[in-house]
Amino acid sequence: MKDKALRLGTRRSKLAMAQSGQVADAVSQVTGRPVELVEITTYGDTSREHLAQIGGTGVFVATLREALLRGEVDFAVHSLKDLPTAQPEDLVLAAIPVREDPRDVIVARDALKFTDLPRGARIGTGSPRRMAQLNAYARSHGLDIEIRPIRGNVDTRIGYVHDGELDAVVLAAAGLNRLGRLDEVTDFLSVDTILPAPGQGALAVECAAHRAELIAALGELDDPFTRAAVTAERALLAALEAGCSAPVGALADFLADGQNDKEMRLRGVVGTTDGASTVQLSTTGPVPQTHDRATELGRALAAEMLAQGAAGLMGERAQ
Repeated sequence: MKDKALRLGTRRSKLAMAQSGQVADAVSQVTGRPVELVEITTYGDTSREHLAQIGGTGVFVATLREALLRGEVDFAVHSLKDLPTAQPEDLVLAAIPVREDPRDVIVARDALKFTDLPRGARIGTGSPRRMAQLNAYARSHGLDIEIRPIRGNVDTRIGYVHDGELDAVVLAAAGLNRLGRLDEVTDFLSVDTILPAPGQGALAVECAAHRAELIAALGELDDPFTRAAVTAERALLAALEAGCSAPVGALADFLADGQNDKEMRLRGVVGTTDGASTVQLSTTGPVPQTHDRATELGRALAAEMLAQGAAGLMGERAQ
């Protein structure tokens, strides 16, 4: 059935719908088939509890995966940073498209930059990773900030700034870009200041492992450099035995020699949420040509971080 529509499972949030719509267009181009979005409400969308209390960002993924396994949808699109590091055997990541900007950004009142925020500035984020690194940066640069835990979609979070409840909120550049809202960003946070979540800025296109033809078609969207980078980042997270909501930042990027990417650098950080203690390390090696090589790079850096006491900084480690 060449013309039968493919069903793409997606969360209902504006951001999920926007990024799924972009993938749907790309899949239509490579398959010649229409793609329809199937909206699925997940527990993570309806619960008002903080993510760390309800099992981390994996709560956004489970319902979509169940729909895939039941055959209610043909494939699903996830924000890669929401995916637990253990991959179910009956599902495959058929494509990891080219990554967007992985950085975190600030949306602040009066168009302020992060370093221009007033003493005692109230900054909102629901991420222990962002809390840990913002507080560590503030401590080392003599800044006085107060981190407030928040949840909600992009509108809700930015609304806290517009309402005057907060001076700034921290969000992912990629999400705002996919929503067409980068013009609201008042400051891009350098990855030298805050390392993003493992996989941040990347999408994962997942389908059932037995759908060989669909896997091959979706594979047209795969970017091998993005896949190598996020595989290393996620291997580091897994080796730290940390969940998606742990205070772990990681970023793999490519060091070019002339026209070619010759080496991949992987950086990782773990810190207490008050910023008092951090372990931050990096390693560089040849660009991994296989999944196993990328995984080895992540595991090796994690082992070094654990040797320097990273485990003791993460609080509750994933079981």
